[in-house]
Amino acid sequence: MANSGFQLLGYFLALGGWIGIISTTVLPQWKQSSYAGDAIIMAVGLYEGLWMSCASQSTGQVQCKIFDSLLSLDVHIQTCRALMVISVLMGFIAIIVSVVGMKCTKVGDNNPSTKSKIAISGGSLFLLSGLCTLVAVSWYATQVSYHFFDPNTPINARYEFGPALFVGWAAAILMMLGGSFLCCSCVNEDSRGQQFYRQSQPSTAREDELSETSFPD
Repeated sequence: MANSGFQLLGYFLALGGWIGIISTTVLPQWKQSSYAGDAIIMAVGLYEGLWMSCASQSTGQVQCKIFDSLLSLDVHIQTCRALMVISVLMGFIAIIVSVVGMKCTKVGDNNPSTKSKIAISGGSLFLLSGLCTLVAVSWYATQVSYHFFDPNTPINARYEFGPALFVGWAAAILMMLGGSFLCCSCVNEDSRGQQFYRQSQPSTAREDELSETSFPD
């Protein structure tokens, strides 16, 4: 019963992380214009994400433009796009696989050993999905930091971390934490099952020996 609760906790943590990853992927606020130092405070705030760039005016009006060309983008943006899409797809597959493998569900094979292996597979996919998101967000943040501290970058052209990066970090942690819970709960269950089998095996052997002694051929 405790393992079922542990699996459910891990599953819902990973599910929340997957929703956060989707939000991070589509949000345009991966980086935002900086007003640090001697930068002139403009009436327009600039944002940029993986798919579009936006300009927010002081009146509240927001105008966004989708990137026209894929090949003209920087390498790190193209790579982050690929990693985030892979992360979303792996998370979706992990959600389905984990539902089949959890003890509290009656989907698929009811063999505890088989369901445990399926749950471990789902947890591993959650871990890989969170890792892809963590790499993508951290790499993008590294590029933002590099250009911010680069003396050749004009002050008015510098960007800072946007809210999407923090959402991405939180989502990656939730996803990896949920996947770890799923894997650990199933591993503990398998180890207890093997220990029980080893303890019961000698008693079975002794019973067979006594039965052969009592009824000789």
